[in-house]
Amino acid sequence: MPKKHLASYWLWAAVLLCYAYLSYLMALITLQYLPISTDIAFLRIKQDYIGMTHYRVAFFIHVFTSIFVLLAGFTQFSTYLRCQYYRIHQWSGWLYTVVVLLFAAPSGFIIGIYANGGIPSQIAFCLLAVLWFAFTAIAISSLLKKNIIRHQNFMIRSFALALSALTLRAWKYVLVAIFHPKPMDVYMVIAWLGWVLNLLIAEIIIFKKRNN
Repeated sequence: MPKKHLASYWLWAAVLLCYAYLSYLMALITLQYLPISTDIAFLRIKQDYIGMTHYRVAFFIHVFTSIFVLLAGFTQFSTYLRCQYYRIHQWSGWLYTVVVLLFAAPSGFIIGIYANGGIPSQIAFCLLAVLWFAFTAIAISSLLKKNIIRHQNFMIRSFALALSALTLRAWKYVLVAIFHPKPMDVYMVIAWLGWVLNLLIAEIIIFKKRNN
C-alpha cells in the first residue's frame, strides 16, 4: 500500500475510533435518564424548567432521539456502504432525516430557548436547531429533485451540526481543564464553538470536493 494511502487509512481509522468512543459516551449520558428521571445529571440544574410539560417532553425527545441521528448520519458518508449496500445507505438516510426533522431539531429549538448562559447561549442553540432543520430539509428536497451534489453538500452541513452533540462536550472538557471558567461562561462559549467550527470545517470539505 502506498504511503499516502496508508496515512489516509490510519487517519480514517483514528477518526472512526474517536467517533465511536464519543458516541459511546453519548450513549452513557442518554442511559442516565432511564428509567425516566427528572432529578439526575443535567436536569439537576434545570429544575426551574422541568416542571413545564413542553420543556420536559422536548428534553426527553431530544435526548432519546439524538443517539439515532449520530448512528444513522455517520453511515451516509461511507462510499463502501453507498456502493455495496445501497439499501442500508438509503434507509439510514431516511431514518436520519425523519428523526432530525420531526424530533431532534424541533425539540432542540424548544430546549434552546431555556439554555444555560442567558441570551447569547439561547440564540446560539436556537439558531443551531433552525439551521439543522433547514439544511436537512434542503438535503432531502435536493435528493427528491435528483440534484445529488446539492443533496450531498447539505447532508455534510447537516451532519456537521449534528456532531455538535459531541463537539460541544469535548470543548467543554478542554475549556474547563485549561481555563477553569465559571459554569455559565462555559455555556456561552461552547454554545457557539460547539457548532460554528464544525460548520466551517464542513464548508472547507465542500469547497475542496467542488474543486477536485
